[in-house]
Amino acid sequence: MRPTKYFTATEVSLHNTLGDLWVSYLGKVYDLTPLVNEFKGDVLLKPIIECAGKDISHWFDPKTKDILTHIDPLSGCVKYYTPRGRFVHVPPPCPRTDWTNDFGRPWWRDTQYEVGLLSVKTRWIRIINTLTSQEQGLEVCSEETLNEILQRYLRYNSHAASYTWKHDCVNLDMSKTLEENGIPDEDEDFYNTRMDRDLFSQSICLYFNDDLTEL
Repeated sequence: MRPTKYFTATEVSLHNTLGDLWVSYLGKVYDLTPLVNEFKGDVLLKPIIECAGKDISHWFDPKTKDILTHIDPLSGCVKYYTPRGRFVHVPPPCPRTDWTNDFGRPWWRDTQYEVGLLSVKTRWIRIINTLTSQEQGLEVCSEETLNEILQRYLRYNSHAASYTWKHDCVNLDMSKTLEENGIPDEDEDFYNTRMDRDLFSQSICLYFNDDLTEL
């Protein structure tokens, strides 16, 4: 089973407003819009809003999955390290009567905001409709199966499921990834040979099945 959805960094970056705010960190993607709505108008949202649509993994210790810490030079105590300023659920540096810690889990440990995984490596492919000669470039996640790539392609062709997908005249297994279908990622080869990878991308040809399936 593949219950988790993968996202590209570009997709995450599009969610960069107060009404639609995503971030990624430590390989996962989070929708913090509910958090923003809950603390609307709170100055402690500022560092989060400034990083809307971005990766904030540098805020965290990858081993503990918690916010980075440091020794406070004034108190000599271990404190959260927040160079952009203190944010929601981070305690104040000194005891205060207007701050409580009865909120449960801090937002960075709360799985309710998680929407999927950030792709470790994305790649560009060309999808060629042999019926219409339409060609579409598509950035996809290397972890995605062809069926998941098909879902991305539906915005360009709502009948995409009515086609047989082939590469080098070989039918593709829609339940497998590009790599598993023998379509290698050649970015490293292009880098080593100093060639522009934008000049070439692997192509997939679609052959119409004459059934007009619509998803």
